[in-house]
Amino acid sequence: MGGKYSVFDVANWFLRKSGGVTPKKLQKLCYYAQAWSNALLDGDMMNDTNFEAWAHGPVSPVLYPEYKSYKWNEIPVPDKDIVQFDEKTNDLLESVWLTYGDKSANELEALTHTELPWTSARKRAGATEGSSCNETIAAEDMKSYYTSIYAGD
Repeated sequence: MGGKYSVFDVANWFLRKSGGVTPKKLQKLCYYAQAWSNALLDGDMMNDTNFEAWAHGPVSPVLYPEYKSYKWNEIPVPDKDIVQFDEKTNDLLESVWLTYGDKSANELEALTHTELPWTSARKRAGATEGSSCNETIAAEDMKSYYTSIYAGD
């Protein structure tokens, strides 16, 4: 967890960009920001969370309580100011939004379930399909997996 930014700053950025998303979709967008940061910027974007391999995909356990009361409803856009991200981070957030922003929460969940970082963490924990699991998704797994996708392997 060596990044420069808070998961709450990243979540706020996505909420502003989207005009509001469900908690599940917000979790997946934040996860992809962290995952791609590991692959392309060589380290975590966020300094206050890890992502865990929960049954419905990657989840930040510190972000979860903040928005869980919204259940399946969209979280309204907060009126907090957006943190000024450095240019590389901002570009990465824009790329994550362009790549994943048009997908539904369920599509993003299904996608993460096919990707090595989440499946590997679940396997390490011995978690079965649909069972609860709070195994941390390894930064090394994110880096190697998403770098290989980017490289076109």
